[in-house]
Amino acid sequence: MPLLEVKHFIAPFLAHALGSFVGSLVAALIAVSHKMGIALGIGAFTMLGGIIAVLMIPAPLWFVAVDIIFAYIPTAWIAGKLATSGRG
Repeated sequence: MPLLEVKHFIAPFLAHALGSFVGSLVAALIAVSHKMGIALGIGAFTMLGGIIAVLMIPAPLWFVAVDIIFAYIPTAWIAGKLATSGRG
């Protein structure tokens, strides 16, 4: 891990962010009601997986912080907003 540069952490971050986003978007789009709550719930569930991964896989503290803060709940919120934007 000490030899890895910032560029090596872009793909894992994108995988976590896109996984949370797509999962939240699909769940919110097929939900009949409570779309935002369901999207955020999926984001929280994927964040739990990310926290568990942090405990098992060593990573630099800066990456752990960026990943947990920006990859899960914000992308789930964006997906929820996209799923609810069609309502009047």
